[in-house]
Amino acid sequence: MSELAHIGLARAADAREIAEMSRDLIEQGLTWSWTPARVQHFISGAESSVVVARREQRIAAFAIMHFGDDVAHLNLLAVAPEHRRQGLGMRLMQWLTTTAIEAGVFRVNLELRTHNEAARIFYERRLRAAGSHSGLLSGSRSGAAHVAAPGEELNFGVS
Repeated sequence: MSELAHIGLARAADAREIAEMSRDLIEQGLTWSWTPARVQHFISGAESSVVVARREQRIAAFAIMHFGDDVAHLNLLAVAPEHRRQGLGMRLMQWLTTTAIEAGVFRVNLELRTHNEAARIFYERRLRAAGSHSGLLSGSRSGAAHVAAPGEELNFGVS
């Protein structure tokens, strides 16, 4: 599938679809925590950005980022299986890192499931593309891992 995707901010009506994608694609085996209400909170939040890639009026991919004073946190990023390996995840990351830079934030932290080798490779490629040091994985609870440079959490080194 090579059709173009429209990238833009999520709307309130997208909360349920994003939450269900999170449940099905990210939170498998965990208690569902990114409910429609929680996603809606981030969609309407002044310190967060929820970005979606749409194809044929459906969400093909989404990402949620929270912006702090000095550090942003990539809460979620998912691409529907039929839309993977087509650059949508990278386009969402570019949108969010540009937003982070405009907000004066130059460090992005994230977590990923330890068994998600494809995600680890994706983020390590993103690190290299941003000119940052390659990440290491350090384990944490609930089967999650932090991507980290030696001795620190992930530094995307956005600039």
